[in-house]
Amino acid sequence: MASSFERSDALLDPVADPGGGALGTLGDGSVETNWFALLHRRVSGRAARSPRYKWWALVALLAGLLSLNITFTVFVVALPTVKADFHTNFSVLAWASTGPLLAFGVAAPFFGKAGDLFGHRRLYQFGLVGAMVSAVLTATAPDVGMLLFARALDGVQGAATGTASMAIILELFGREDRVKALGWWSLVGAGGPVLGVTLGSPVIQYFGWRTLFWGQLVLLVVASLVVAVLLPSGRRSRARGGEAAAPGGAEGGRARDWSGMDWVGSWSLAGCVTAGMLVLSIGPVAGWNSPGVVASGVACVALGAIFVWREATFAHPLVPTTYWRRRNFMFPMGAKAFSSFAYFGGFFLFPLLMEQVYGYSVSQVGFVSVARPLVFAVSAPIAGYMTVRTGERTAALVGTGAIFLSMIVFATLTASTGLVLVLLALALSGLGMGVSQPATSATMSNELSESEYGIMSAAQLLASQVGEVAGIQAVLTIQESIAKSSGLGNVHHSTSLLHSFSVPFWVGAGVAALAVVCALFIRPLPRAARGREALDDAASVRAT
Repeated sequence: MASSFERSDALLDPVADPGGGALGTLGDGSVETNWFALLHRRVSGRAARSPRYKWWALVALLAGLLSLNITFTVFVVALPTVKADFHTNFSVLAWASTGPLLAFGVAAPFFGKAGDLFGHRRLYQFGLVGAMVSAVLTATAPDVGMLLFARALDGVQGAATGTASMAIILELFGREDRVKALGWWSLVGAGGPVLGVTLGSPVIQYFGWRTLFWGQLVLLVVASLVVAVLLPSGRRSRARGGEAAAPGGAEGGRARDWSGMDWVGSWSLAGCVTAGMLVLSIGPVAGWNSPGVVASGVACVALGAIFVWREATFAHPLVPTTYWRRRNFMFPMGAKAFSSFAYFGGFFLFPLLMEQVYGYSVSQVGFVSVARPLVFAVSAPIAGYMTVRTGERTAALVGTGAIFLSMIVFATLTASTGLVLVLLALALSGLGMGVSQPATSATMSNELSESEYGIMSAAQLLASQVGEVAGIQAVLTIQESIAKSSGLGNVHHSTSLLHSFSVPFWVGAGVAALAVVCALFIRPLPRAARGREALDDAASVRAT
């Protein structure tokens, strides 16, 4: 039994006793009040009593994501200006896009597991701070080397915020509502770059590309304050999401040391993914038989074998092998990867098609291209609510089917095709991603243990990213190879190039068909079971 001295100490402890916190940060009655802690306690406490608490927390989370991805697309628009400023070439600046992808591949498994161990809220705030550093380094970069370093750092923070944001959503929301929340998450993911292009292009034109990142820094500071005040701790988020709060601290009893980290599994997976993306990135430029590409391919296979061996033999693996045998984990991941291949391959191939075949200007292509991510952004939250009624399997089938039809339309374009058909193909592509992504993410998450939300979020993002890189490099390489073999490598603005674009779009259609097949194998959750889960979640919330 605790002594009277221990009880009196606890009463003055600002952590154990709210009254002690009001007396001062030291809990000793001093007037040195931690005003931010009091503000956070008051605001988050009031929000926590609201029946829509988890939605307020989602707003804070998405505010941070918007500030992060608003410069994602518009920086590509700025590359010609950056090239002139640094007196470099586009082959070097291509690493401004490739570098973050490789950095993400290295960091994602590590950060996914670190979030599971130490808390996803901390990891998300760490990512926002990293984004601030990246924005400052980009805005002040004196040379191209520092610029590429800053963009690679942006990929590292993307791994932190990407894995943490999805994991927090899974903690906040019960199974029935997850697909709705993931729809809003997809809205910001697709709509942020559209907003960035709309607002950022004039900024680049009149104030310079560096101003873009100073503006992002302001947004990040504001978003960080909102997140710090509103975003819940692990225990509170699980309680509101219908999960039992585990004892042991604000982060729900996670082991707060590195003993739970599968170092071999983490780094072998990171190395395998990075080596694979490196092959896809430099292969078309350096040649598939070049020593660097071959060495990267061998490293990818070797590290992949080490990862599989480690997960099958280690007591606490990074990704438990039981998930590898679950239909509703592996097939949604396959649907994500194949859909990303087709979507992003078409995303990068489309501007070349419109410029080189149909003679559109850069500004005209940019205006027309907005249709795809705009439909993606608008359809995602609507699809999230509709999926609650139709089921995740149906939504995944509709979404992947729309991407497949989009690739078919692109592949069958003729020299006399009108803009209306092109816009239809773009809309189908955006609709497909908007409908399928929340459904596949929710399906995978419903198979997970709560202690593995972080690493599984990283697995989902890595699957999408590998598909993205593979799609971009594959279709661009095919198009360029066909054009050169036909003697049209230096021809521009000619309908004779149309065949060189049709073939890679047919390849995209074939890969999209694999996404449809994966969606077919997703096991639908019976409606009665869904209803029981919804009632259980509601009962858990009332009990808390």
